[in-house]
Amino acid sequence: MNAHLAASRRRERLRRLPLATVGILVLLFLALPIIVVVPMSFSSAESLRFPPPGLSLRWYEAFFSDPLWLEAALNSLIIGVSSSTLALGLGTLAAYGIVRGTFRGRGALETNFISPMILPPVIIAVALYIFYARIGILGNYLALIAAHVVIAAPYVVLLMTLAIRSFDVRVEQVALTLGASRWQMMTRILMPNLLPNAAAAWLFAFVISFDEVVVTLFVSGTHLTIPKRMFNQLVLQINPTITAIATILIGFSLVAVALAAWLNRGSGFVPKAEGEGH
Repeated sequence: MNAHLAASRRRERLRRLPLATVGILVLLFLALPIIVVVPMSFSSAESLRFPPPGLSLRWYEAFFSDPLWLEAALNSLIIGVSSSTLALGLGTLAAYGIVRGTFRGRGALETNFISPMILPPVIIAVALYIFYARIGILGNYLALIAAHVVIAAPYVVLLMTLAIRSFDVRVEQVALTLGASRWQMMTRILMPNLLPNAAAAWLFAFVISFDEVVVTLFVSGTHLTIPKRMFNQLVLQINPTITAIATILIGFSLVAVALAAWLNRGSGFVPKAEGEGH
């Protein structure tokens, strides 16, 4: 019996092997630009060459010594931190209302919040451009932050909706029964238990905001961010400094996503009541 089971498992692995091979090849193909960009950022050549003729940190030095690049980096940090923090607050409240609310149309409302993740960024950019132009705030710094909130909030809503659904509603009910207000229950009971998920949602929102270029090009006016200046530089000339910046962004994104995944994995929710939601 054991030999038959082992043979069956081997046949199952062999059947999955072609699919796994195709998946690995596709991932390698998608990662190929990264594999090329990273060593080129350490090149000593005057222009883009692969493989690099020698190793140097000259392009990293060019980035950190250029005041325009540093200004763009500061703007990206300010906009990213501000928009992700606002998106976390607003998105968490929206997620709680969707999960715990009893009103009609919750499914449609949830779909509406997640729709910016489905729409092409250029559609959102054009819509925001027209709206901002009509009310006279096109190119305003705060309006740019608000645009990034629109882009980042759906990711917060999605993650926090899953987190709140996984939290035992009976804990909230006990707190409310013992005299806590709704706000006290959320700030002292719910959010401390969902803190790892909130941190992961914030990180995702920050990465989305920091890497955003399409909406920024439409509504930022004269304000520069790292992705916007990279785009402008590529239009004018191929500057090897961009490879160093791209490598920094790749490393930052990988660390942020890995940290977010780790936070979500170690969240430790209270199990839901058996039969809840039926």
